[in-house]
Amino acid sequence: MRIALVVNPLAGLGGKVGLKGTDHAADEALRRGAEPTSPERALRALRHLATRVGRDRLPEPDWLTAAGAMGEQLAREAGFTRIQVVHAPGPRTDARDTQAAARAALELGAQLILFCGGDGTARDVASAVQGRVPIVGIPAGVKMHSAVFGQDPERAADMVADFLEGIAGETEAEVLDVDEEAYRRGEWRVKLFALARTLDEPMLRQLGKSTLEEVSDAEQKDEIAQEFVERMRKEPEALFLLGPGSTLEHVAKALRVPKTLLGFDALRDGKLVGQDLDERSMLDLVGPAGAPSPARAYLVVSPIGAQGFVLGRGNQQASPEVVRRIGLPNLLIVATPQKVRATPELRVDTGDPALDAELRARSHLPVVVGWRTSRLLPVL
Repeated sequence: MRIALVVNPLAGLGGKVGLKGTDHAADEALRRGAEPTSPERALRALRHLATRVGRDRLPEPDWLTAAGAMGEQLAREAGFTRIQVVHAPGPRTDARDTQAAARAALELGAQLILFCGGDGTARDVASAVQGRVPIVGIPAGVKMHSAVFGQDPERAADMVADFLEGIAGETEAEVLDVDEEAYRRGEWRVKLFALARTLDEPMLRQLGKSTLEEVSDAEQKDEIAQEFVERMRKEPEALFLLGPGSTLEHVAKALRVPKTLLGFDALRDGKLVGQDLDERSMLDLVGPAGAPSPARAYLVVSPIGAQGFVLGRGNQQASPEVVRRIGLPNLLIVATPQKVRATPELRVDTGDPALDAELRARSHLPVVVGWRTSRLLPVL
C-alpha cells in the first residue's frame, strides 16, 4: 500500500502570534517568535498510526515522501522504515514543494495522499492531485474550513488505518480557503476552491465550514449581548477575552467598543483594554501562572458553524497555556439557537492532547444561547 506523506513545516505559524494565517506571512510570524506546530502534529498522527499498524496487524505502508521536515524525518521518528524520498525541498519550503512532492508520489503509484497543514496546503495538494486519489489532512493550520481534515491528528491517522484495513469508503468533500489579506483586515471571504476525493469517515472527519445568518438571528445576538453586558456590570474588575465571530462582535457593539471580527479583544468594566491580541498579550493580561490574580478572567469563544470546534480552529491565540491559566470553569461558549441546531456537538483540537482529554472528560459544556439561557452540548 503506497501512501504519500506531505508535511508543510510552516503551517500554523501565524496562529498564536495573531496573524490569522501563514500564507505570505511566515517571515513575520517567525520575527514575532512563532514556533512551528505542523511537525509536532504530523508526528502525533504518525505515531498513532504506527501503534494501530502494530496493534491491529495492518500492513505497514510504503511511504512516498519529501526529504527532511516535509515527511521523511517524521516518518522515521515515528518508527516507520519503508520510506522512499521522492522530492528534495530547498531550505525554505513553499507551495511548489507541496505540489511537487504530491505529483512525484502519484507518478510512483501513491494510492492516498496524507498531508499536514491548513486550507492553503489542502488547496495545493488538491491542485496537484486533481481528484486522482483520495486526500486526508492532518489539521495543523490556522484556517481549516475544508472537509478533508481529520478532527484531530489521531483521528486523521485512524482514517488512514481504516484505509489500510480496506474498510474506508470514499466521498467528495469541499476544499475551501479564505483570502488571508482580507482576513487580516477583518473581512471573511471564503470560496470553494475544489471538490476533492477523501475517505468517507463521518465520525473521524470534520465537516466543511458553514455560515449561518438569518434576520431573526439578530434578536438572539441581542439577547446574548445583554447577558454579557449584565455579567460585566456584576464583575467590573473581571477580564473578558472576546474571541472571533459575529456573535461576539455583537456583544462589543452593545458595549459600544470596537471589535476585531477575526481576533481576540480584551474588555474590563465594559471598556477595551487590549485589541487584536496574540498569545503573549493574552498571557500578559491574565497574569503569571501560580500568582494570585486580582480578578477573574474569562475566555469567550463561539463554535464554528456545523464543524463545532470551539478551540483550535481560527483562534489559536487562545493557546493551551492561555486556557489553563484562565481555567476551564471560566471558558464561556456562546452561540445563537440557530447555530446550535446546526452544530449539536462541540469539538476541541487545542494541540495539547491532555487538555483536549480534560475537556472531553467533562462530557458536556454549557453554551450561552440567550439572556440568562444556556444549553448543554456534548463535547467530542
